[in-house]
Amino acid sequence: MSLNIAPAQVSSPEDLIAYKVEDAEPVQENTLPGFAERRIHSEIYKRHPEVNAVVHSHSEAVVPYTISGVPLRAVSHMCGFLGPDGLPVFDAADHMQKDDHPDLLVRTEAMGAALAKHFDDGNKVTLMRGHGFTVVADRIELAVMRAVYTQKNAGIQTTALMLQGVTGTTGGGGVKGLSREECAGSDQTTRWSMMRPWNLWVREVEVNNLYVNSA
Repeated sequence: MSLNIAPAQVSSPEDLIAYKVEDAEPVQENTLPGFAERRIHSEIYKRHPEVNAVVHSHSEAVVPYTISGVPLRAVSHMCGFLGPDGLPVFDAADHMQKDDHPDLLVRTEAMGAALAKHFDDGNKVTLMRGHGFTVVADRIELAVMRAVYTQKNAGIQTTALMLQGVTGTTGGGGVKGLSREECAGSDQTTRWSMMRPWNLWVREVEVNNLYVNSA
């Protein structure tokens, strides 16, 4: 993971820290400070060895679905990985221990382990109350794509709900999401095509002066 800096400021291997999965401690001693929430990653890797990439996001488009009781489910053909039933929501308050700081962050091994259990049913995304969401995948390109399209799906679903609210139209049953079969087919297709958006995002980073690669 990176040092405790904004992700866009990462520019070289010196900005990265290697952590041990078993305890989320740095492999090398005397390293610079890292992220407090690294146990999100270590505990998921520990509990789910099939996972090779984890993305944690504070997307403002998704947070409303962590606090409203409205389920976030697949409504776009690119988002079958979200499933048809609504995503699980991890609530840090349910796992607070006596000395934990009540800021909703996943700082401890126990809190990280509790979050990791939310992936036991094979879901690829878990929402986090008032916080954001976490995505898992077997490769980094797929994890990034799932994170991006979780946010896009949230925006689409919110727009659909707003249209219904303004017009009073429910379309014969509310927002129509993907069926279970459509979710499976969508997930298969996006796995096949994931390098297309990935290569675009790589190119966008390469030509944006905000990002520097000193490696």
